[in-house]
Amino acid sequence: MHKANRQQYEKHQQSQEDSTKAIERLEGSSGGIGERYKFLQEMRGYVQDLLECFSEKVPLINELESAMHQLYKQRASRLVQRRQDDIKDESSEFSSHSNKALMAPNLDSFGRDRVIYQEQVKRRTAEREARRSNRASEDRILKESSKVFEDVLESFYSIDCIKSQFEAWRSKYFASYKDAYIGLCLPKLFNPLIRLQLLTWTPLEGKCRDFETMLWFESLLFYGCEEQEQVKDDADISLLPTIVERVVLPKLTVISENIWDPFSTTQTSRMVAIVQKLIDGYPSVVNAENKNTQMLLKALLLRMRRTLDDDVFMPLYPKNILENKNSGPYLFFQRQFWSSVKLLGNFLQWYGILSNKTLQELSIDGLLNRYILMAFQNSEYGEDSIKKAQSVIACFPKQWFTNLTGDKTISQLENFCRYLVHLADTIYRNSIGCSDVEKRNAREHIKQIVKLLASIRALDHAVTVANDHNVKEFKILIEGK
Repeated sequence: MHKANRQQYEKHQQSQEDSTKAIERLEGSSGGIGERYKFLQEMRGYVQDLLECFSEKVPLINELESAMHQLYKQRASRLVQRRQDDIKDESSEFSSHSNKALMAPNLDSFGRDRVIYQEQVKRRTAEREARRSNRASEDRILKESSKVFEDVLESFYSIDCIKSQFEAWRSKYFASYKDAYIGLCLPKLFNPLIRLQLLTWTPLEGKCRDFETMLWFESLLFYGCEEQEQVKDDADISLLPTIVERVVLPKLTVISENIWDPFSTTQTSRMVAIVQKLIDGYPSVVNAENKNTQMLLKALLLRMRRTLDDDVFMPLYPKNILENKNSGPYLFFQRQFWSSVKLLGNFLQWYGILSNKTLQELSIDGLLNRYILMAFQNSEYGEDSIKKAQSVIACFPKQWFTNLTGDKTISQLENFCRYLVHLADTIYRNSIGCSDVEKRNAREHIKQIVKLLASIRALDHAVTVANDHNVKEFKILIEGK
């Protein structure tokens, strides 16, 4: 009996110990649930306050961004307009059909045309006032931008602070963090704060800072990378690429359409560099299938086409007027020719980014065949024309011709090739009856033309010129192209 009681007692003791342990385990579990619940409630309140703050501040950021874009657009438009006005003035002044050319000019004591000088003074005065107004407007916008969050706690506008809040959530309760799709929400959440930091970001300017060295980028660079192993389907990996897609690309689209000047080689080089940087660094979002990338490329093309339609002008004068190489018409004609060649080179900087078909349509059909060839046909046939042709060909990407088969170049260059053949024939005809020295010079010029034709794989035309003018060094010229 005593033994049975003792066994019963020990059994009760074991049950009591088991119950105590179970209670302790449940209490510990309950404490964890409570802590988790408290944290998520705090995050819920923080997110609600954050969204309420943004609902008030985002419209202000949008207004400031639009105002700054408009300011830069006006500044760029003034520069383009001044160039157009200068061209119109010179064209009017040198036109043989202009009343100014037929009438004796009204000169002041310094020998300046009074009317033209007064117009220039008015224009310069207006430009100074516009620059002063622009600077004041930019200062005002920047001052207002610094006050957007002055009445808000740092935890609701600092990217570092906001990032820390969500990093804590991710670190402590990743499952609920993932279930709430926070990784998909963060790009939209950081969007207005980053746009505010990019308010004056214009990569067309030399002093512009690389966006990858800016505080917002460095702050978000390693977000979600604290784990040793990558989590499957982790949206946070795409945080920065998504921000580039939704913030940087639209910003560049506005700059391309309204601020970039295709006539500026410096601006074009910088624009090409930033677009190429995005293509190389963010291939997952900056590609032909991406909507924002398509909008950027469309803006670039529209701006280039607008330049062709509105800004390119090639004056036409009788050749006898252009014989005087110190005359105003001759110098104006040369400036316009070389500005067009410069634009051709700027267009072709986009090789590798824009398709060959699009680029050839713009540069060859739209510029070379439409304007530059017209200037060639209005120029004297000689060494000057050969040097100009060399400059044009130097703009073409060599890759256009390396993979061509047969003896013909790309079809759009056919008119240019015919001009070069005609140039060789004219140089030969002009040398008939001249001195031996002049004939040797003409022969060297014809050899240069053969070499130019070969360099763009127009071998059919190169052979024709070589045969017509008995150029025996044809193979050497071809191999040395």
